[in-house]
Amino acid sequence: MADDVVLQTVPLGLHWPTIDPFLFCAHHNDSYPAGNEQQGPNASLDGRNIGMDFEGIDGWRMYHGDVVPGFPQHPHRGFETITYVREGICDHSDSLGATARFGEGDVQWLTAGAGIVHSETFPLRDQANPNPLELFQIWLNLPAADKMAEPYFTMLWSDKIPKVRHTDANGCSTEVVVIAGEFDRVTPLSSPPDSWASKSTSDVAIWHLHLDPGTSLELPAAPSSEAIRTLYVFDGQGVRIGSSELDRDTGSVVRSDVSLTLSSDGGADCLVLQGRPIGEPVAQQGPFVMNDEAGLRQTFLDYQRTGFGGWPWAVDGPVHPVDRSRFACHPDGRIEEPA
Repeated sequence: MADDVVLQTVPLGLHWPTIDPFLFCAHHNDSYPAGNEQQGPNASLDGRNIGMDFEGIDGWRMYHGDVVPGFPQHPHRGFETITYVREGICDHSDSLGATARFGEGDVQWLTAGAGIVHSETFPLRDQANPNPLELFQIWLNLPAADKMAEPYFTMLWSDKIPKVRHTDANGCSTEVVVIAGEFDRVTPLSSPPDSWASKSTSDVAIWHLHLDPGTSLELPAAPSSEAIRTLYVFDGQGVRIGSSELDRDTGSVVRSDVSLTLSSDGGADCLVLQGRPIGEPVAQQGPFVMNDEAGLRQTFLDYQRTGFGGWPWAVDGPVHPVDRSRFACHPDGRIEEPA
C-alpha cells in the first residue's frame, strides 16, 4: 500500500470539519451529573451562559437549554440531520406533531427538506447516578432537486443496525457499525427516500469503527474514485495507516480509491464519513442551506409566514416522561418501538 494514503490531517474539537456532501459534524460528549425532578442537572447552573452554554464547565454543557440540556425548538431547511446516540437519551419533538425518544446506539435520520422545526433535548433521567451522553450530529446536504422535499424521518434502532464483527485467536475484536454505505457485503438499513444517501451513485457511507488493542481492520475501496473519505479518530489511542500515525482527536482525509488497513496498538474508535460530492453552490445561514442568496431570502420569508407548520407544544424544549421507554411517533400517528 502506498504511503500517501493520508491526504490531510486536522485536530478535532466539538465541531469537526467536513467536506461536500457533508456540511457539519458535532461530537457531543458530556459527563452530566445526576438529574433532578425536571430531568435537568441536579447541580448549580451558576457561572454558565444559559441559552448559549458551550464552555464545558465541569465536563458538561447546557447548550441552548435552560432547564434540560439540549437544543429547544429551531428550524431547518434544505439538508438532513443524522443523530447517532452512542450513550444517553435524546428526546425529539417537531412542528409536524411527531415525537421520539431514542439513544443507546440508535440513529435518527431526519430529512428537513422544505422545512421543519424540531427540538432535541437530553433528559437526565437517573436521579441517583451520573447521566453520561455521547452523540454525533451530522448534517448531510441535499441537492437542489430535493431541497424542497417533504420533511421525513427514519429511525434506525440499535438492534437493527447491521454490525460487522471479527474476533481473532486472542479474543480481540473489531466492529463496524454500518449506518450508511455497504461494508464487507453487509447492506445498511434504508435511509430516507429523498436523501442523497439513497442515490445509487452517491457513495455515501457512515461507519463507526472500533478496534480492540492489537487489532487491525481493512476499509474497502469506495465504488467510485470521486468519493471523498474522512476518518475521525475520536477515542482510544490512535490508529496507524501505512507509515502514518493518526492520534486521538484527529481528523484525516484519506484515499478512498484503495483499500486501507488500519491498526491500533492501544485500541481506537473512529467515525468515517464518505460520499461523492453533490458539487452544487452552497448558500448557508445558520440552519438554512440553499443554493443561492435568493433561496435563503425566500426561506426566511417562508419561515416568517408559516413557521414551517408552527409549534404545537407548550414549551420550547419538551421532554417525555422519565419512565417512557424509547419510541417514535410519526406525523401520521404511526408508533414505533424497538424490540
